[in-house]
Amino acid sequence: MTTYDDRASLTELTATVERVRGSVEGVIEGKPEVVRLALTVLLAEGHLLIEDVPGVGKTMLAKALARSIDCSVRRIQFTPDLLPSDITGVSIWDQQRRDFEFKPGAIFAQIVIGDEINRASPKTQSALLESMEERQVTFDGQTYELPSPFMVVATQNPVEMEGTYPLPEAQRDRFMARVSVGYPSVEAELQMLDVHGGVSPLEDLQPVAHAHEIVKLVEAVRGVHVSEAVRRYAVEVVAATRAHPDLRLGASPRATLHLLRAAKATAALAGREYALPDDVQALAVAVLAHRLLPTAQAQLGRRTAEQVVREILAGTPVPAAPGRQSGFGGVGRGVPAYPQHPPRSL
Repeated sequence: MTTYDDRASLTELTATVERVRGSVEGVIEGKPEVVRLALTVLLAEGHLLIEDVPGVGKTMLAKALARSIDCSVRRIQFTPDLLPSDITGVSIWDQQRRDFEFKPGAIFAQIVIGDEINRASPKTQSALLESMEERQVTFDGQTYELPSPFMVVATQNPVEMEGTYPLPEAQRDRFMARVSVGYPSVEAELQMLDVHGGVSPLEDLQPVAHAHEIVKLVEAVRGVHVSEAVRRYAVEVVAATRAHPDLRLGASPRATLHLLRAAKATAALAGREYALPDDVQALAVAVLAHRLLPTAQAQLGRRTAEQVVREILAGTPVPAAPGRQSGFGGVGRGVPAYPQHPPRSL
């Protein structure tokens, strides 16, 4: 069991994250919210799906995050002919030992970059399911643990359909959050021309944090306090997706767990030892929208999952802060959203 003495302090967490964030933002100009969400997912022990049109820096973001941390990194280029064994590993006959020897695949790394994940067949995509959920690989009846920290950063193009396979619902549900990089502003694009015009900034990017530091920060995030009111609020938001008339598939209990973990990481990044309803609200769209399936009528009406999540947030009563009748932009219940006396320092 982890004790408070084993965890990093919030001051140490903030300092380390600021170094990593500054390193990544030196490559990805004008997208601080995207970089912050990527770091939130990393500290919350989740996996990130970067979904956007070609050329906006999806792979660049994944590489910049990976190179900013001194840990093992593997890149998998997903193609239609990629085999599951290319990801998990394969048994090779050892003539000296006269026995089969397991050769680990590309998944055996601390940060795995899956480029264009929707170009691989569903059979190959399913090779990631056990690794992403249980952080292990089972091969020939033998279980192999994956290193820590472990994070899959996958990219995909939602526009191009030729030669692609939609991610199954089970696969999408294992990604903690989905983010779209989006087009840069005019100023950011001009700066990009100056920075990227000659040499790629990735070539000069040096690690600013070690893997063991990230492990300590993950332990610190686990210790963030979440009150009963905030937990209930998160459950009510997720449960509302299962009963919404515009959705034929709502969010799973795994989504609730991911939402709460991400809220704890957001609180820690803000220097707080407790989570607020604001943290849940800020992450609900990124954590929930990619798991939802709109009905045919909603699709005909051009209703998106993001719009439905925002509608649910607007209609779900928000627990009030201590001493307030209503709080955080919603209808309060008069119950504390966080403790009057926060837990002692991490």
